[in-house]
Amino acid sequence: MATPMRNPKDSMTSTWRSWDRSQWNAGHWLLEILNVHHVDVDQEVPVHQKDEKVPYAPELQFHVWVLIHAFLPMALHQLYIGYFGYPSRLVAFAFYSLALKFNAVHETHVLRRVGHNIGFLDGDKHSRDGVPDVGVGKTVQTLVSVIALRPMFTIFFAYRADEGPSSMRWGWLIFETGMYALVLDFWYYMMHRSAHELEYLWQFHRTHHLTKHPNPLLTAYADTVQEFIDLIGTPLLTYGTMKLMGFPMGFYEWWVCQQYVVFTEILGHSGLRMIATAVNPWTSLLRWCDMELVIEDHDLHHRKGWKKSHNYGKQTRVWDRLFNTWIPRVEGHRDNIDYVNTVDIPLW
Repeated sequence: MATPMRNPKDSMTSTWRSWDRSQWNAGHWLLEILNVHHVDVDQEVPVHQKDEKVPYAPELQFHVWVLIHAFLPMALHQLYIGYFGYPSRLVAFAFYSLALKFNAVHETHVLRRVGHNIGFLDGDKHSRDGVPDVGVGKTVQTLVSVIALRPMFTIFFAYRADEGPSSMRWGWLIFETGMYALVLDFWYYMMHRSAHELEYLWQFHRTHHLTKHPNPLLTAYADTVQEFIDLIGTPLLTYGTMKLMGFPMGFYEWWVCQQYVVFTEILGHSGLRMIATAVNPWTSLLRWCDMELVIEDHDLHHRKGWKKSHNYGKQTRVWDRLFNTWIPRVEGHRDNIDYVNTVDIPLW
């Protein structure tokens, strides 16, 4: 029997960066101008065997990174209020969309530099997937969706034009950011696992799993239905759940929560060969319960999972542990961690 031809749209071949640039379209140029590639083509990447110790990345630096990049836009917003008054919803949407774009692009730049220093998981078997030749347009479209839809719905539901960043409920922040990750991960887990186990939903998720070795630019590489669920569905379900639980969830607290989530999503798809925990104020408690999530957990989800999978959580391992859908780590298990040679994540 003849082997069925693979759909050309499923190809993950990525050669476009070596093409003559006269063949590029606007999508190619946008990715190049933003410089959001996971590696530089003219620089080598270290390759490690799986039994080599994996360096540890202290979590405090991730909190510092997220909070500085979350608070800088709010500080500028507060200065604007002092000189010009309260901005409208439209101005706030434009400003925070640009801030989200800047933070995400900047994080990608930083992680690329780290990757050239320490290498990637499973690097002895396979390099990281690049943006596929057939998927450049799709990648650009998902980037635009992320930048537009996340701030849009936050502004629509929570922004109050007469409240500035100084109105943020500071006393709630540590509880909201920790609980937000846990609640978001519950809804994400339920939908993500369903997308793997139900044939009807798998058709909308399979595109995201064409990459077995993802990079940050492929974080949102998915079909439109999954984009809607990830960017609108689960955040709104989480917001509603948090409000029902009694959390204030004002715009500025929600903005900080989203910065934690976006940072973790990009980091979680980087495949960097380091022990880096999904940043969360409750990480110490989660680690004590063996429920913390590290980069390798989601990397294994892509590498070893298809329609039936494991490690469905993307912010924690709480729900994977409770529902027994986790698998052991290959390189980052506790006996293979180097706590002496730590990894630093540059702020700029």
